[in-house]
Amino acid sequence: MLKAHLRDALATLGRLWRDKINTLLIAAVIGITLALPAGLHVLVQNLSAVSYSWEGSLHASLFLKDSVNEARGRQLAQELGRRAGKTQYISREQSLAEFRALSGFGEALDLLADNPLPAVIVVTPKVQQTPQQVEQWLQELGQLPEVELAKMDQKWLQRLHAILDIVQRSVLLVAALLGVAVIVTVGNTIRLDIENRRDEIVVMKLIGAPDGFIRRPFLYTGFWYGLAGGAIAWIFVQAALLAIALPARRLAGLYDSSFTLSGLSFGASLLVLGGGLLLGVAGSAWTVSRHLTRIEPA
Repeated sequence: MLKAHLRDALATLGRLWRDKINTLLIAAVIGITLALPAGLHVLVQNLSAVSYSWEGSLHASLFLKDSVNEARGRQLAQELGRRAGKTQYISREQSLAEFRALSGFGEALDLLADNPLPAVIVVTPKVQQTPQQVEQWLQELGQLPEVELAKMDQKWLQRLHAILDIVQRSVLLVAALLGVAVIVTVGNTIRLDIENRRDEIVVMKLIGAPDGFIRRPFLYTGFWYGLAGGAIAWIFVQAALLAIALPARRLAGLYDSSFTLSGLSFGASLLVLGGGLLLGVAGSAWTVSRHLTRIEPA
């Protein structure tokens, strides 16, 4: 049985190779169709990576209670630094000096008997956390006995993740619709192949060839079309990334960022190739099951 499958697979590949121009055109159509959802996946992947580049842009401010002295405040900052990755302790005197410089109320502040501003610990969260994890993390910080209030401006982060969620769902919808398009494309190609080989199929049925024997070459035709289309889609996506990698790096440099575009991961690459293969076989099986039963010896 294995030898029969190997023979049909190689025979089908040889027949497609002899008609390589037509085969390449069909595989290119499939590849272009698959490249769109694969490219959108890469886009979402890179946007997600940008959203996780929080260093210096997303941080929590922990306002300490007046009863916490400077020594304990600095010790707490060090403890949080080991857990959060980066902290900065701002004493009450530093807070007052900053406020005096930025507010323009220097003379009014001189009239105050005591410093009304608390000490603050600025904490930068670890990267690659979801908004839910960040919110839970902020609540845990706010429950520390030394902390009077914990605040973080994360509205922009929530909006960004909401947009990314919409884009991800849109990618799945586009992938499903284009998957149907691949099945139809392969199915129509196999249907024409069946019609061109009608007489051969009739002869095989006359001599008693089983349906599996007749069906197998057409299934392998869809297999090779899908595999070639997946490979072309992968090449298109990687070529597009190479074309825009340098401009993207320059843009990131203008914002003092080391961000670089990432391409299809190994798993995503296998998914593109495997998806093309499965869609090719599905389109072939769908057409063969519909049309082979209609061809009977007179």
